[in-house]
Amino acid sequence: MHETPQSGDARRPGVVLLHGIARTSSSLKRLERALQSTGFATLNIDYPSRSRPIAALADEIHPAIARFGERDAPLHFVAHSMGGLLTRAYVAKYRPAQLAGVVMLGTPNGGSEVADLLSGSRLYRAFYGPAGLELTTASRPCTLPTVDYPVGVIAGNRFIDPVAGLFVLPRPNDGRVSVQSAMLAGMADHVVVKASHTGLPRNSTAIAQTIAFLQRGRFAPV
Repeated sequence: MHETPQSGDARRPGVVLLHGIARTSSSLKRLERALQSTGFATLNIDYPSRSRPIAALADEIHPAIARFGERDAPLHFVAHSMGGLLTRAYVAKYRPAQLAGVVMLGTPNGGSEVADLLSGSRLYRAFYGPAGLELTTASRPCTLPTVDYPVGVIAGNRFIDPVAGLFVLPRPNDGRVSVQSAMLAGMADHVVVKASHTGLPRNSTAIAQTIAFLQRGRFAPV
């Protein structure tokens, strides 16, 4: 696992960034820079998303987050796609004392119908590994504990892949996760933006809404 060096001093609120499956920390760089310019310290973690189950990935990222969490400041999480499920698993086992807000972008909290369709494929299983099998509607998302901390959910309603967007997923969706599946019982707020699944972390509206939630505990009116 590679962790990008943290930015800022111990007095700035911290944000742990967790990318999605088959992605890297680079996919969150634009979002990270925006957070830093707004006054947050950041920890943008690379983790082996395709090689282990989600529970094992939570153990994998714990040492880096524990070191970052030693700062005397609120600790937030911002996560894209499966990173949101990893955040939920991590908080359930290693809840930081300074835990503040969590923002999830395109997280399949109710599972992904695309994963349902493809999980029987040998190619899918080989590429996405054990965590990929936990993204189905019948698997991990449904068994994670109920959240009892502030969570803001950002969902996208634009898709690039017409097959998944039109024929596999309920509409509206972002081409990988439906708006309905992104919703989470107990969430503090939610917002839908005009972005695809992979585009969410780079979308200017999604970035602005992420910062709004971390600062105020609510998304800005749309």
